[in-house]
Amino acid sequence: MKILIASEAEWIRNQVRGAFVAPGQGVIEVTRGRDVGATVTAENPDLVILDMQIGNMGGVAVAIELHLDAEEGRVPEVPILLLLDREADRFLAKRAAAGEVLVKPLDAGTLRRAARRLLATTTLAATPSGAGPALR
Repeated sequence: MKILIASEAEWIRNQVRGAFVAPGQGVIEVTRGRDVGATVTAENPDLVILDMQIGNMGGVAVAIELHLDAEEGRVPEVPILLLLDREADRFLAKRAAAGEVLVKPLDAGTLRRAARRLLATTTLAATPSGAGPALR
């Protein structure tokens, strides 16, 4: 299980890394939005977590770009969890077609539950068996 977190805020990257510390899980970190697509292609993560605040490109723009690139076959399709700065940002998250959204501040339990929901929905839609990566 690989999770990609894209945020320029070290505290957010630390919280995500802390929430997903378990055998068989790994967290990949990037701090710039324009690095997300290349990292998705190189690492093929099971989940991408995008902060609204990513260096040089916001989370909404990155999510839209990932969807467009996946439709064109330039990157693998990957579920996206978007971390919002405030409740009012939900409108932007809908435009980005994020699979799940959370409003910061975060806690590990809420983050893991949102990731499980998103992965379960994605896995059930993609495979008839419903088998997919386990998230602890």
